[in-house]
Amino acid sequence: MNEVGAITGYIDVAQLVLYLFWIFFFGLVFYLQKEGRREGFPLEEDDGTMIDQSWVWIPEKPKVFKVKYGPHKEIESGPRDTRKLALKKVFPWAGSPFEPTGDPMADGVGPASYAERGDHPDWSVDGEAKIKPLRETPDFFPAGEDNDPRGMKVFGADGLVAGVVSDIWVDKGEYLGRYVEVDLSKGEAGGEGAVLLPFNFMRVKGPKNIFATLTGIEPMERDIGVHVDAIRADQFSGVPKTKKPNEITLREEDMIMGYFGGGKLYAMPERMGPLI
Repeated sequence: MNEVGAITGYIDVAQLVLYLFWIFFFGLVFYLQKEGRREGFPLEEDDGTMIDQSWVWIPEKPKVFKVKYGPHKEIESGPRDTRKLALKKVFPWAGSPFEPTGDPMADGVGPASYAERGDHPDWSVDGEAKIKPLRETPDFFPAGEDNDPRGMKVFGADGLVAGVVSDIWVDKGEYLGRYVEVDLSKGEAGGEGAVLLPFNFMRVKGPKNIFATLTGIEPMERDIGVHVDAIRADQFSGVPKTKKPNEITLREEDMIMGYFGGGKLYAMPERMGPLI
């Protein structure tokens, strides 16, 4: 008597399907584990030497992404950061904290660190750079009910004038202001050229504030301006500059944000060390 679905006297179709499912599931888990190690692996020691993680669990070839715009049509994932950092260990053992050996804001270490993103602009769907100054985007302008920072003085954390806002850089994809362009030649710190100041690190104080709107009392002239507490006025000259006057790359964005972020700790000596 033949049993339905039997292949041999010991294996039937249901059992074979179960075995195939086990093999598929094991392969899926192995594949996901391997793909999950494209970022952050292989692990490294404090001095940068790599820890052997076995080739079994590390992908042999980088993943390639095809891009529509830009100088490169294919971008590989996971390039290893090989920069030499101006840091030294406080103690000799593993896990010791590091301290900077130079200018941490210029060297890009600690809170001033940044990732080496692509050195190209953030492209829009039509292949144009998303972030542009208003002088090149006539269709964009500040809202009438907001303060227009153009022409305002920029004050550093020390209260001195770093420069004057000469333009606003907008994100055409998000309809937001991302940076103000600061002309350093009109400041009190003796700077030259122009640098970008992120909106995240500034506060605009102008005649169109909530208090003035509710009371009709205009603020005092000395309070009007763009105020920055991240860095001093003289440190604006060290802000990383863009290679092109009307364009900013992803890497340059991270470098500028890192510089101002690092100033929250390194700009003044009293910000270093414990608060209590």
